[in-house]
Amino acid sequence: MRWGDMDPYGHVNNVEVVRILEEARIAAFGIPVGTGDQVVPPAVPLFDTLPVGTQALIAEHRIKYLKALEYRNVPAPVRVWVVKAAGAALILGIEVHDAATGEVCIRAHTQLALYDPAEQRVLRLTAQQREVLEPWGGPPLFR
Repeated sequence: MRWGDMDPYGHVNNVEVVRILEEARIAAFGIPVGTGDQVVPPAVPLFDTLPVGTQALIAEHRIKYLKALEYRNVPAPVRVWVVKAAGAALILGIEVHDAATGEVCIRAHTQLALYDPAEQRVLRLTAQQREVLEPWGGPPLFR
């Protein structure tokens, strides 16, 4: 967390929560900017199976604030998993926890659209890509 993430009430501002979701997604999947450009290898090597140049575009965020995420001078623990990987839908489940109490403060779904700018189209997930994602599967947070 950054000091500037805090709102006047001492909570992490809701706009900054979206940045936390982004940072968690990037830590899990990396930044698809080309072969060998990722400094730290991603936990989930999905982009190794996609055409070079594929973009991960946000199609939707659904966020539920369960309790205020208090500003602390330490990182907030975040869990990321794959809720759905079918067709062209890649939906991630994300939970943000309070660093001091461990309580879940925020639950979110982030839907990605994998986009090939050279072909100007959204890519459908292949069987190989779904297989890569399978070990990181988990339950949905919302109906």
